[in-house]
Amino acid sequence: MAELHPATLEGWYALHQAWTLDWAALRALDPAARAELAAGAEALWSELAAPAEGWSAPFRLVGGGADVLFAHFRPTLEELAEVELRVRRSALGGVLRAEWDYLSVTEAGLYHATAEAAAEHGAGTDAFRKAMDEAAAAELASPHVRTRLFPQVPEGMKYVSFYPMSKRRAPGANWYTLPVEERSRLMREHGMTGRRFAGRIFQVITGSVGLDDWEWGVTLFARDPLDFKRIVTEMRYDDASALYGEFGEFVTGIRFAPGGWRELLGAPE
Repeated sequence: MAELHPATLEGWYALHQAWTLDWAALRALDPAARAELAAGAEALWSELAAPAEGWSAPFRLVGGGADVLFAHFRPTLEELAEVELRVRRSALGGVLRAEWDYLSVTEAGLYHATAEAAAEHGAGTDAFRKAMDEAAAAELASPHVRTRLFPQVPEGMKYVSFYPMSKRRAPGANWYTLPVEERSRLMREHGMTGRRFAGRIFQVITGSVGLDDWEWGVTLFARDPLDFKRIVTEMRYDDASALYGEFGEFVTGIRFAPGGWRELLGAPE
């Protein structure tokens, strides 16, 4: 019999895009053309950054095989598709070359509530479904959970780290064959490790099962980039990661300061 999967709450759709700049095309532009390109990029991003709901932000990558990372959060997939199209149609899009992108949706997993309701009422019963509906409503009303589902750009945290991950499905270490009670315990332990970095790291978890190749995306924001190393190191020792975590490539960047496009594109002031 299949193990019980945890209920989840979803919020905004997210798209992370990594791009390289066409440096040869940029070098061929005269200073006036580069200035015009930079002004257009700044105007575009001032509009994308603050829509009615959601946000977008550009980051200059350090290493990682690309030059810039764009992070977009929007309420619907249609709005996210429109943002993607606006970037590609813009003058800036003409000097960008896509390296990879990652589609997901902000997520809060209800491991503990699922395990508790199953133990008390039996999985799949009417009482179980009622308990889960009540738990989901209570969680959705929580400011902490709403921060996870509808995250805002964290003030003062200009550094970003993004990576995809999945849970292992290997003989003897298959996350998806563990009882929900055990998965709940492991995730609670994992979460307690993360809480030690409260105020130093702001974490956004996005689910991508059925949307992209990995199962989750993790976006970390920090004031000190060494805190990325510290939190990932500590969390790797939790069983949830040590036994069951599979990780993709990490990229690290710095959020653009005002006027950052002029500096990056080599445009005159």
